[in-house]
Amino acid sequence: MTEPVKQLTVEDLFEQHGERLDLEWVAGVHGGGMIIRPERGLHSAIIPTENNPGGRAGSKASRKRSPDADNKSLVGYLNLIHPHQIQVLGKVELSYFTGLRDISRQDALQQLFNDKPACIIVTENTTVPTALKRKCNEKNIPLFSSNLSSVVLTESLHYYLTNLFADRLTLHGVFMEVMAIGVLISGPSGIGKSELAMELITRGHRLVADDAPQFSRIAPDIINGTCPESLQDFLEVRGLGVINVRELFGDSAIKSNKYLRLITRLEPMANEQLLKLDRLEGSYRMRNILGLDVPEITLPVAPGRNLAVLLECAARNHILRTSGYNAADDFTERQQEFIEQNSNK
Repeated sequence: MTEPVKQLTVEDLFEQHGERLDLEWVAGVHGGGMIIRPERGLHSAIIPTENNPGGRAGSKASRKRSPDADNKSLVGYLNLIHPHQIQVLGKVELSYFTGLRDISRQDALQQLFNDKPACIIVTENTTVPTALKRKCNEKNIPLFSSNLSSVVLTESLHYYLTNLFADRLTLHGVFMEVMAIGVLISGPSGIGKSELAMELITRGHRLVADDAPQFSRIAPDIINGTCPESLQDFLEVRGLGVINVRELFGDSAIKSNKYLRLITRLEPMANEQLLKLDRLEGSYRMRNILGLDVPEITLPVAPGRNLAVLLECAARNHILRTSGYNAADDFTERQQEFIEQNSNK
């Protein structure tokens, strides 16, 4: 189930991250209701410099934008002003701005406010120009100052907004950290997912979320898994009911989030189905989650099978695969070499 994209006002941003980002509200106090939309991004205000007339990114590629360019990145240095974005002004931009003639400075201010940015942040403990304060009060555009550098501030905002606005998907299963990688244990209800999770916890692995873990794609190759606040620390085990893993096993048994690297599906199989499994590769295949292919392995559930050991082995084997080693390929090559050596005798 995909969740709706969240919205954020400038006032929310200030209340939630103002202290962490060392923000001081300088002007435009009536513009706190401005909305930062997910299709917009964080971009440095582009004021040309002596060595770079096009601004921080003066290449032709940066000046040519496709119609959906705003949907591709939350952060970057462009030389066009976009609406509904956070404008970051560092020493380079303000140094150029204060050195302009009065008429040119007014033109630069007009360009900056033409598209009504969500807010403006002056970084690196730089003195905020009076003209900028006056214009922000006039246009009701929130203006902040921060002692942080432009790079640190932009990276922090990028990380926060990327996580906030990322597409979210809720999947049924138990999400755990096993052998230092994120593993989703899936399968039909009553198959034993929670019991397996409990055994893994006793073996030193950590629980992220039970029943309804939430996943969001925060980078082209990264899906982050978290637990809904109402379900944090809890695990439902049939026969025991709901237990608090943190209270039973301590803080070390809980992980707040983990990147999804592997899906293991528990599935009961008859003998006929077991015979159809690939003896070399097993049931290794790819499953598309939020547009990213994630490896999925099916573990047959049957009496006498130690699923905890099998899952640990599956996680270790996946780590080997990602490092470039495939046991099936190695086995095949060895057998081929053995056949060739004996055929030459």
